Amino acid sequence: MFVLAQPDVTNATAAYVPVAIGFFGLATGYFIWGGQALFRFPKNDPALDRTMGMWGFWMPGFMQFLTGVYLMVGLTWFNVFRGDPPPYMAALAFTAYGIHWFALAYRRYIGAASELEGWMAIPFLLLSILGAIVFAMAGAAAVSILFVGLSLIYATEIPTRFGVLKGERLVGLWQLLTGIWLIYLTYGTVFNAALHEHWRV
Repeated sequence: MFVLAQPDVTNATAAYVPVAIGFFGLATGYFIWGGQALFRFPKNDPALDRTMGMWGFWMPGFMQFLTGVYLMVGLTWFNVFRGDPPPYMAALAFTAYGIHWFALAYRRYIGAASELEGWMAIPFLLLSILGAIVFAMAGAAAVSILFVGLSLIYATEIPTRFGVLKGERLVGLWQLLTGIWLIYLTYGTVFNAALHEHWRV
């Protein structure tokens, strides 16, 4: 029988947490999807939906999923990130939102119906509220504001997808505003990591 050797390795805390990857990916997705929904430009057609589906899959989908898995593996397998609630909440959120963007993007790419996204938006609203609470309690107000933006998106998405509200443009507005805030978080995270600045993120 083979026995794997147990190396005596002490992992140092990582100085560079990969959250800027997820922030920028989601920001790009919200600029594309939110800008088109708010300004109705370009006009909807099947070719546009396929293009938006591709962007949605790779930017907010893959980049958030990559960030979430990176964080969760770093927290649980290698212990290279601090194990307090904010990194764990970030790992959960980036992974969940990334996979949900895979589904949104594929649905749009193939032109499938969107009504079921009203039900999807309910647990994602609750997840967004949880993120806002966790980061507010941890003293990370800038990230808590991000989750407030996400909460507004899903709170508007629910009645819109169920046909109670004509809220497509309002969803687009929340997405675009949240995308702008995500760019701020991207800048702050990169400046803090690369130049040792002290942006509040």
